[in-house]
Amino acid sequence: MEAFLKLPMTNITYTTVIIILISTTLLGMLLSLALAFIRRKEGYDRSFVVTLMLLPLIISIIIMLVSDNVARAFSLAGVFTLVRFRTTVSDTKDITFVFSTVAIGLSTGMGYIGYAMIITAFIIAVLLVIHALKLDEIKDNHAKLKIVVPESLNYVGAFEPVLTSYCTFSKLKKVKTTDFGTTFELTYLVNMKSGISQKAFIDDLRVINGNLNIILTQEYIERSLD
Repeated sequence: MEAFLKLPMTNITYTTVIIILISTTLLGMLLSLALAFIRRKEGYDRSFVVTLMLLPLIISIIIMLVSDNVARAFSLAGVFTLVRFRTTVSDTKDITFVFSTVAIGLSTGMGYIGYAMIITAFIIAVLLVIHALKLDEIKDNHAKLKIVVPESLNYVGAFEPVLTSYCTFSKLKKVKTTDFGTTFELTYLVNMKSGISQKAFIDDLRVINGNLNIILTQEYIERSLD
């Protein structure tokens, strides 16, 4: 049982490398298939699925190369600090899959094949339960509302009648100037009433702000307001 859970990594042989590479690829493929299954209705980025399959393999190879040298491991960590991601993550839940591949790659690269299988199975099970219970779906009408108003408009209280009519909650979070001070951008956090027409809501706001830009975003993170 211990031999199954932990491969000897003191003297790495070709057989050990092949076992690690094959098992890591299979586990990465299982995680990719889990993502494809969970996102089968809403769609997914195929390149991201391929990345999930290959990332554990790359990490395990790196870990095998530096496992016998602490100095090289620290040097590698320094190199990683220079890496910057140039692609914006479209869904924050994708970060979960990325960190999962890191856990799998680290486990297999250190020879813990059995533990890597257990970790992968547990992560996939948790993700499937979350998907089945629809815990990752939006169940309310919280949104971020950005309204651009002309400099001449006194925005204090100007939108309150419309917000009260369409929302159960509204709060002005931030005001900033745009276009060299000729306009203001108001950022509200709102909780819209069920069954309202978003078009009618925005049309009523446009009457007040002079038909300038209005952005309504239902998925947001309050601490990332910009």
